[in-house]
Amino acid sequence: MGMYASARGWVEIDFAQRSSAEDIIQRHQDGHYSGGWAFPAKPFNWTLYLFYGGDIREGELPWLRAQVDELAALPPVDEDNDRPRGLFLITDERGHAFTWQIRDGAVEEQPAPSLSWLGE
Repeated sequence: MGMYASARGWVEIDFAQRSSAEDIIQRHQDGHYSGGWAFPAKPFNWTLYLFYGGDIREGELPWLRAQVDELAALPPVDEDNDRPRGLFLITDERGHAFTWQIRDGAVEEQPAPSLSWLGE
């Protein structure tokens, strides 16, 4: 049957990047795990938080990571040069935990053993 991982996190983007973010997610649409993506129903203030949450087969983590990589690489939209940033926590059925830290146009994976209790 395969092992599962719980993936949850967010990416902070500028409102002007929403269309590009939607395009990225649409290109990776799978009709199942894609349902874990969520945008706020009504935008407010100055930052748009794009969320993902779901239990997915471990073999699908590269599918999700590819989207997160593309979102992280979105170029700045103004003179502030702000890039997307965010954090995803991945826990698996074996009790492992790691994070995908989004900053400076890239995603860095780090072990997070102190957060493994979230996967129990």
